[in-house]
Amino acid sequence: MNYLAGKHLNRRTFLKGLGATMALPVLDAMTPAAVAANSTTVAADPKRMVFVYLPNGVIMEKWTPEGDSTALNLSQTMKPLANVRDDMNVISGLAQMNGRALGDGGGDHARAAATFLTGVHPYKTAGSDIRAAISADQVAAQIIGDQTRLPSLELTLEPGRRAGNCDTGYSCAYSNSISWRTEHTPNPPEHNPRQVFERLFGGFDSSATPEERAKQRKYRQSVLDVVSDDTKKLMKKLGKSDQQKLDEYLYAVRKLELRVETSEELEEFSTVDFETPADKRPSDFAEYAKLMYDLQVLALSTDQTRIITFMVGAEGSGRQYKELDVTGGHHEISHHLHDKKKVSDLEKINHYHMEHFAYFLEQIKGVEEQNGTLLDNSMVLCGSGLSDGNRHAHYDLPLILAGKGGGSVKTGRHLQYAKETPMNNLFLSMLDRMGVHTEELGDSTGKLEHLSDLI
Repeated sequence: MNYLAGKHLNRRTFLKGLGATMALPVLDAMTPAAVAANSTTVAADPKRMVFVYLPNGVIMEKWTPEGDSTALNLSQTMKPLANVRDDMNVISGLAQMNGRALGDGGGDHARAAATFLTGVHPYKTAGSDIRAAISADQVAAQIIGDQTRLPSLELTLEPGRRAGNCDTGYSCAYSNSISWRTEHTPNPPEHNPRQVFERLFGGFDSSATPEERAKQRKYRQSVLDVVSDDTKKLMKKLGKSDQQKLDEYLYAVRKLELRVETSEELEEFSTVDFETPADKRPSDFAEYAKLMYDLQVLALSTDQTRIITFMVGAEGSGRQYKELDVTGGHHEISHHLHDKKKVSDLEKINHYHMEHFAYFLEQIKGVEEQNGTLLDNSMVLCGSGLSDGNRHAHYDLPLILAGKGGGSVKTGRHLQYAKETPMNNLFLSMLDRMGVHTEELGDSTGKLEHLSDLI
């Protein structure tokens, strides 16, 4: 345990045990004594940035709010967000123009994902010579990623191939990732809740043999039991308020751990390949989505990372939503040709995704920090690389920017920008608020105005 630096608890304190490393939530003891003694000085909370990607576009008529930018009137699709309406902006008019064919023919879904955070036209290939550009999340990760245990976290609800042809001559790598570490290297997102949980809390001893790992997993206790000795030592050093906060946090972690466990099918340990962990994820989409969102809340609230990308589905996703009484796959339905049944089904899917996004925002809004809530100190962008999936439109993209960015974003509005305004202008402004100052990104033409004030 690496605590007590000087006379306060280090913000990057971890509880440790055999094969596990658990970060802590923000505690009063993490405020330096000099700051605590001076009531006029308030320590700044870190800012976070999350990107949530929705595949296949939306029904724009049901997405776009009515009215001007002075107030936010929630559209039909956004009704689930009523509890966080005043904590978000809907943004209209932005485009990723490099998602268009530009002479490359078909492949709009691959280009939609590849350009979403890059703004650069991807090289059309189904081979290994893929090329796009560094994405906005990784621009931030390269500058501030060393301030946290994980520079960034990339997640998805839909595993996909990383090679081969997935969209009219475009590599699957383009459709299945929105995060690019370099122009040739997409970051493959993780879809397995167990793998995410163990990444956050540490996995097995890397030197152990497969047989030893099998025994560890078979007899392994809860991660809380593994770090119990460290927890007891820390509790003795904390005040009553911090003891209560830590106790509540440990309870939340255990509940999440149990949910991960119950989402997995039971297997005989003798048959498990511990070199290649089993592909385990809940079959119930709603539970799966909430579990992955809760893992993000945990990662952000303990400051294990400040940068997350999350794909609700791979671009071009054909997921079937039978629980909504929707017939056909998502991609097929998005090409509705104005068929009333398909339009209605796509509206149901869009609304369903907003229910889960609302759940995420409400969870992070419920995390109290020194200066407001976790949502107050975050910028969460949710949207798609296509607006009208029926026409493969890469302009007037459906976007929600939630959170106040540490007080630097004025919320509760519908911000309408000129058609074809580069979406990368928004990223420049978001990066600025993260303390990452860059003058250009992809096809940007300058920073996006009016995030902090009214037009």
